[in-house]
Amino acid sequence: MVMKKPLFHLSPLLIFLLHSTTTLAQPAAAPAPAGPTNVTKILEKAGQFTLLIRLMKATSVADQIDHQLNDSNNGMTLFAPSDNAFAGLSSGTLNSLNDQQKVALIQFHVIPSYITVSQFQTMSNPIRTNAGDSSPYKYPLNVTTFGNSVNISTGITNTSVSGTVYTDGQLAVYQVDKVLLPWDLFGAKPPAPAPAPAKPKKKAGSADDTPDDTTLATSGASSLKVTVQNVVVFGFAMVAATMLSR
Repeated sequence: MVMKKPLFHLSPLLIFLLHSTTTLAQPAAAPAPAGPTNVTKILEKAGQFTLLIRLMKATSVADQIDHQLNDSNNGMTLFAPSDNAFAGLSSGTLNSLNDQQKVALIQFHVIPSYITVSQFQTMSNPIRTNAGDSSPYKYPLNVTTFGNSVNISTGITNTSVSGTVYTDGQLAVYQVDKVLLPWDLFGAKPPAPAPAPAKPKKKAGSADDTPDDTTLATSGASSLKVTVQNVVVFGFAMVAATMLSR
């Protein structure tokens, strides 16, 4: 039986050259553009944060977070109350706040640094938030941990982190099941400072009422002067009476 030879015979070297030419001709894949971080888009993708997103946009806190993330290396941490958390507020809670107070409420949920769950174990209380003053009766935020559980207390609200929504080494978003209510907006005002004690009244006849030597000397000199004047006047009167009687 006669074997037919193939019409074309490609050598291994030729095959390699053709493959190399094809590979080099393909353009390299461009890296994905690193767009700026957008916290509201992260929350929208996660779902169940509709009310928080609405408040963050209305108060411009979302823009502040995005600017801080993209203009600094400190990172950010956001405690994100779910829609169920807002539903658990008493009726009229949010409506009782003015615009400035709503800004403070949302900023109270933002820590101006990136914090992992394990780092909460070594943080000192109270933690300072974007709301500012963390002293008592203002905006104190205290965090305690037990294992991987992170508990949060504001003096009014007690809750815990129920899950990690997002983390990338710069921004950490943790879900909380209650809205964090700061003391300055929802707590009782601190008691007014006690008035200074009144000075005790001086008792009659006390040592302070006793005249000193200078007072006595002045008084004695005045009395003596009056006496001399009386004597002189009396003398003139006697002389005048004697002359008239002659």
